[in-house]
Amino acid sequence: MTKLIIQIPCLNEADSLPDTLVALPRIIPGIDTIEILIIDDGSTDNTAEVARRFGAHHVIRHRRNRGLAASFQTGLDAALAAGADIIVNTDADGQYAGEDIGKLVAPILANEADLVIGDRGVGRNEHFGFIKRRLQRLGSAVVRNLSGTEVTDAVSGFRAISRAAAQRITITTEFSYTTDMLIQAGRKRFKIVSVPIRTNATERPSRLFTSIPQFIARQLMTMARAYATYNPLRTFALIGAVMAVIGLVPMARFLVLYALGQGDGHIQSLVLGGAFLVMGVLTGLLGVLAELIGANRKLLEAALAHIRRLEQDVAALRDNSGPVQMAPKSKLDDREAA
Repeated sequence: MTKLIIQIPCLNEADSLPDTLVALPRIIPGIDTIEILIIDDGSTDNTAEVARRFGAHHVIRHRRNRGLAASFQTGLDAALAAGADIIVNTDADGQYAGEDIGKLVAPILANEADLVIGDRGVGRNEHFGFIKRRLQRLGSAVVRNLSGTEVTDAVSGFRAISRAAAQRITITTEFSYTTDMLIQAGRKRFKIVSVPIRTNATERPSRLFTSIPQFIARQLMTMARAYATYNPLRTFALIGAVMAVIGLVPMARFLVLYALGQGDGHIQSLVLGGAFLVMGVLTGLLGVLAELIGANRKLLEAALAHIRRLEQDVAALRDNSGPVQMAPKSKLDDREAA
């Protein structure tokens, strides 16, 4: 039995959610069960009620708005706990065509991918403006280099992930999960596939950011943070090397002047250069320490993945052992996440 759970993070989506839910497929070849999971990220409208009315099987509510990244992780954990074999993430605004979910899950069903990204064809997508097309292509190129992957649409939120891969993913950023997830996936050697998908025009502005400069700044910070997390030695060694080179320049200047008998009055060059050189060495040592901490992080991630597998095995045993006393369905479906 293969279970697919489609998760949708929502923030005040009562108006657009009905059309999105209606467009989701109820039958996909190779999938035995399809369930819909809504993550209500502190909405102030009746998003949760609309979700239940239009067929959502699970609704999880954050008591206050925690952001898209946290909502995605909440959905991932809930989907795993519910026994999902494949998890698909899509947006509530209807940007992605629900009919294309079959395309997303096909490579996973065929054991050809761990993670599948829906490629919106950014460079030629008629629903994107000129500036957005250029920024999306540039951002995807940067993420490809940072993650070592060949993904053509790095910030697409329309993606499918296998259960085994989802158990190894933990989103750490507070802005958007898309780039963090890809850098993690590349670092962990996931098999990643891109498939072309269709998009719909959306009328409302994005709720993830208020301006293009803000979006660029936050994405750059997310990329830098995620890359430094999974490549600490390389990151700190590069920063330390730059500092050391900056320090060597005034030191070399002082030595040349000293050799020419003009060293008097230029001692500040020696002091400044020495300070930068010391900072460069210390930064490199921090990289070694960060690499050791990174090794410990890998052990913690492996332990977390093992715990997730154990939780699912326990749930499967419970489901197969006959009737058990469980909380009422309404309490399970409407539980709140802190």
